[in-house]
Amino acid sequence: MAKVLEQITDELRAFIGAQPLFFVGTAPLEADGHVNLSPKGLDCLRVLGPHRVAYLDLTGSGNETSAHLAQNGRITVMFCAFQGPPFILRLYGRGATVLPGEPDWDELRPLFPDHPGVRQIVTIDVHRVQTSCGFAVPRMELVGDRDTLPRWALNKGEARLVEYRQEKNARSIDGLPAPLTARGSLVLGQG
Repeated sequence: MAKVLEQITDELRAFIGAQPLFFVGTAPLEADGHVNLSPKGLDCLRVLGPHRVAYLDLTGSGNETSAHLAQNGRITVMFCAFQGPPFILRLYGRGATVLPGEPDWDELRPLFPDHPGVRQIVTIDVHRVQTSCGFAVPRMELVGDRDTLPRWALNKGEARLVEYRQEKNARSIDGLPAPLTARGSLVLGQG
């Protein structure tokens, strides 16, 4: 049932653009480390080419993806069709975070809406594009985006978001450091 494609086709690009939700999976190298799976909503993912995607990452309760990517770069992005014909798309690749102040930031940031609480952009060089049936994925209707995270970020304000990231986003749950500032002035999480 699974099919491997050479690249992200125009048809897959349209499918990706229509999805209100996707999932990001990463893991540390250590066998006893925690595998991370994060749901992502809002309008935050862009297909940059047949082998490259990026998503705008907002401040959250952890920063596992960034810590794992800094350690080993492995990442999988999964999309599921919750409406229409059953379908699953997985993009396997090597990811990296782009932080404010880094050279790629000025090129990538205008591609995304102005969501409050922007933390970083995750870029992914895709080396495997795989589809599968999705026959067991339920049909669901989208009621709408939640505004809880944007409201939380606006209420916190940028100065308090910086403090929050240092306190809550500087290390993974396994203790791996997560980059918080541009590499030219790199400050890895202290704990």
